[in-house]
Amino acid sequence: MNSLLVIKMRALPPRMMVPCMMVLCLMVLCLPTSAQTDIANFDNPEQHALYQKVINELRCLVCQNQSLADSNADLAKDLRRKSYEMIRQDKNYDEIIQYMVERYGEFVLYRPRVTPATLLLWFAPFVVLIAVAGFALVKIRKPRKPTHAKFSKQQLDNAKSLIDDKPAL
Repeated sequence: MNSLLVIKMRALPPRMMVPCMMVLCLMVLCLPTSAQTDIANFDNPEQHALYQKVINELRCLVCQNQSLADSNADLAKDLRRKSYEMIRQDKNYDEIIQYMVERYGEFVLYRPRVTPATLLLWFAPFVVLIAVAGFALVKIRKPRKPTHAKFSKQQLDNAKSLIDDKPAL
């Protein structure tokens, strides 16, 4: 098949090669845009808004840096489907989140709750920032001890003579 394409491309006049190659490149670039998306039909706009809120606030456990809304992983699709089913069963936001946390742990939340287990996660950056700022202030404001160099009488006389442009003895 590839050899057939090459043969047909060679049969084109040279002035048509560049436009044909550009069209082929554009076709290849357009392929990823045809990915399948989930279609969720709800009875009312409130359910749709709740669905969007849930899938944007839950983390894809496979990708770990994407929300369920952004991920195309199979697990993300399953979690979106489960969220859809729970919303269709008239579950509220807290019930859906609680189910996901019970099943997958706190890691499924993009913004973990403030609990004793996550206090370090939430407040460590501020503690480090305050410690660094305090250390910098102490270093800046701390008076420096002047260093007195001890010179011999001959070295001082030599320095004075250099200043006065007189040769030293």
